Amino acid sequence: MKKSMVDVAYDLMSTKKKAIVFLKLWEEVCQVMAFTKQQEEDNIAQFYSDLSLDDRFVNVGENKWDLRERHTYHEVVVDTEEILIDEEADDDYEEDDAAKAGDEEF
Repeated sequence: MKKSMVDVAYDLMSTKKKAIVFLKLWEEVCQVMAFTKQQEEDNIAQFYSDLSLDDRFVNVGENKWDLRERHTYHEVVVDTEEILIDEEADDDYEEDDAAKAGDEEF
């Protein structure tokens, strides 16, 4: 049975010792799967989505990917308590949209 793109990526990453830039990983996956240029263009977005959703992989920053098993929980989990949300800015944005909608003629 033919392997999926992320399974090929997992096999490739298993042979490496450190994180790899997404485009380099994609090039290697394309080589193994013998993709044509058109197939590369057609599949890159799907590969990125699959990589992002696959629990075996983790984005370690600067568009570099690695195997999650090589990193501790605290290295790969984002503490959402540290994310600041400016709710006033969101309110201003919604008010601007409402004002613009009232100015439009139909």
